[in-house]
Amino acid sequence: MNFYFEASQILDRLDAKQGSIKGLIATLPEKSRKRSAALIIETLKYKPVLLDVIKTSGLMKQERKLTSLNLALVLVHDLLLAKGIQSGDGPIKQAILRHKTRLHGEFQKLKIKRGVTSTSELAQSADERSVAIPRYVRVNTALWTTEQAIEYFGSLGFTLSTDPVSPSAQGKEFYKDIHVPNLLVFPSQTSFADDHAYQTGKLILQDKASCFPAVVLAPPASDDTVVIDATAAPGNKTSHLSVIMKNRGKIYAFERDRKRFTTLETMLAKAQCSNVHPVNTDFLLVDPHDEKYGAVTHILLDPSCSGSGIVNRLDHLVESDPTEEDAINSDSRLSKLAAFQLKMIKHAMQFPKVKKIVYSTCSIHSIENEHVVRDALESTEANENSFALAPRNEALPSWPRRGLSDEMASGEDASSVIRCSPGEDHTNGFFVSCFIRRAAQIESSSKRKAGDEVQDLPKRKSKKRKVKKKRPIQRTNGE
Repeated sequence: MNFYFEASQILDRLDAKQGSIKGLIATLPEKSRKRSAALIIETLKYKPVLLDVIKTSGLMKQERKLTSLNLALVLVHDLLLAKGIQSGDGPIKQAILRHKTRLHGEFQKLKIKRGVTSTSELAQSADERSVAIPRYVRVNTALWTTEQAIEYFGSLGFTLSTDPVSPSAQGKEFYKDIHVPNLLVFPSQTSFADDHAYQTGKLILQDKASCFPAVVLAPPASDDTVVIDATAAPGNKTSHLSVIMKNRGKIYAFERDRKRFTTLETMLAKAQCSNVHPVNTDFLLVDPHDEKYGAVTHILLDPSCSGSGIVNRLDHLVESDPTEEDAINSDSRLSKLAAFQLKMIKHAMQFPKVKKIVYSTCSIHSIENEHVVRDALESTEANENSFALAPRNEALPSWPRRGLSDEMASGEDASSVIRCSPGEDHTNGFFVSCFIRRAAQIESSSKRKAGDEVQDLPKRKSKKRKVKKKRPIQRTNGE
């Protein structure tokens, strides 16, 4: 029965909006996680139907020992849709079984009422945007090459295509992504859970947009490169940085939460990232002038955000119509998140030798994206340390969707940042920006242009940035 209690408690937390399905399932004990996850997800798929059956049968009114509706949900799910309740006899199980005939009867009447012949027709339909996102697989080149991975998939019956494969395709074709090196793209329903290469760390499942921050930061594969990943767990971006650096240099991977830190360590060990040093500390508590971190040259910031861009295959199961109170709470939460995100950027700008900072979110809200970048550029930390946005040609120039011009100080600034739109770009919603220290840029340019850029510097420094008032949160499709 503990198995059912665990599942019902996750449903309670989802009702209280205490996290995402994926995030809350990750908190379950590993030994029972797979089984619990299956029950939770299947119960959510049929939740409206199960609630209807429980209500019409009068189960909760007649059985006073059933004080938890979510516990009743998971038990009734297994009674009606699985192989029966998988637990020993007890008062709660007996409370359900006493109504077995009535529950089955109400379930059959509901199917007739809705005009369906199979149980699967009663399940909630998937979010169309998630179905449009392919399955992205990043090859961990620390363990093998992309060519070897392609040969491996060929041995499994897959065919490498020269043209993009439709996300909804049912076949076994895949192709190489054109924006992210070593990223392979498969139809969305392709499963890798039991794949040997995935289980041994040779393959990493990572959304394409989530690969952009490491690609834009692009730390050199040099022994002198020192990188900070400020919020590293679960470790996908950290491992990506590691392979870009070819396991050279040093990466400090910060994660303040102990459980997430353990996940990070496990993931890095599996991916064999030998140049990463996990640190169970809050990045904001680190002194930028600490001798240990004085040589940091690159910083990746992917702090907590609203997650409004995430369109995974489970989100639609818990969505509900927002109330006016929800909107007010959402606005307040976004403002607090934006303040925290800005604080992270300003802190990163104070590291004395950092040349490049990438700030990213999985949000679609301007207040967390363009507004944070705009405020960071106008900050004392940016001015005193000569930080500016990297030009478009240094921030994935081939990606077409850029920032929102009306939400930034200039069209040029908007062109320098990257946006991904769920449902349109075949990725989750994402935002990426890159700050570079002007002094480092000038030093690099002067070697090529004999100081031309140095002569242009006073004009850029004296140009006043147009300050715009913050706009209300921009609502876009899918918010």
